Amino acid sequence: MGRRRKGRPVNGIVLLDKALGGSSNHVLQQVKHIYFAEKAGHTGALDPLATGMLPICLGEATKFSQFLLDADKVYEVTAKLGIRTTTSDADGEVVETKPVNVSAEQLVQACEGFKGDSKQIPSMFSALKHQGKPLYHYARQGIEIEREARDITIFALDILRFEDDEVDMRVHCSKGTYIRSLVDDLGQLLGCGAYVTRLHRTHVANYPNDKMVTVEQLEALLEQARNDGVEPKTLLDSILLPMDTAVGNLPEYRVADNFAGPFSNGNAIPCDLVLDNVGQQYRCYDQLDAAEGPRFIGVAELLADGKLQPKRLVVYTD
Repeated sequence: MGRRRKGRPVNGIVLLDKALGGSSNHVLQQVKHIYFAEKAGHTGALDPLATGMLPICLGEATKFSQFLLDADKVYEVTAKLGIRTTTSDADGEVVETKPVNVSAEQLVQACEGFKGDSKQIPSMFSALKHQGKPLYHYARQGIEIEREARDITIFALDILRFEDDEVDMRVHCSKGTYIRSLVDDLGQLLGCGAYVTRLHRTHVANYPNDKMVTVEQLEALLEQARNDGVEPKTLLDSILLPMDTAVGNLPEYRVADNFAGPFSNGNAIPCDLVLDNVGQQYRCYDQLDAAEGPRFIGVAELLADGKLQPKRLVVYTD
């Protein structure tokens, strides 16, 4: 006998506005519990110090979380100059203090130097895994792990405020960018040191930040549903974003009715796509229900033989 599943098969994405404190996994479990969801996963952890946008995928949407993990991000960060800490944020121990003799012109010039493609060595206090454990697990024991520099891109680095020894910045960056390491490097370049006192993620991919909700707001909807005598999903599911928003940057392809079945079974199907796009991935839809409109059925890749090979498939239970 198969193991009975706990939770319901709810599919979609919650744009969570993470509060200060607490791990990303902790708030993930809170959201999963509120929705009574079978499956849930986030799309790249935010430190306890960090706040802001944390897309949480429920159900079949978890199959597409990697696309959001790989997406560009935008952060607003406050850096305090003149102090360097072990963790490059306010949770660390102070290891160095220096006077701050930095002009606005020097700050602008230093920030310009970080724009574009570069390599960055992840912080030992990051969640990057080594032998199955996050680097901060080793760092807290005083163990230093050799890390390879990673390719990153800083698309924009704007100074929002510069007063005394504090700098507010907005950073638009590629996946794998550690803002704490960026601020530490900026402090070293300026010759005075720096660490992060505030970090807020405003955007992931093209998701609108006005659609974010807090855990408290979700709990309030749950309580409202109970008070109104309606099923919680009546209120909670209405704020879910569709699964295909996770792959909204991919071109769309409509699978012909006679190929929808084989496609959903994982078989490569003939298509009319241009072979110049071999290797390109597509978000795919079937057209079986004219009343409901096209239905998202997964992501597929164009092969050299002109066929479309499913890579991630949505399994609908209803």
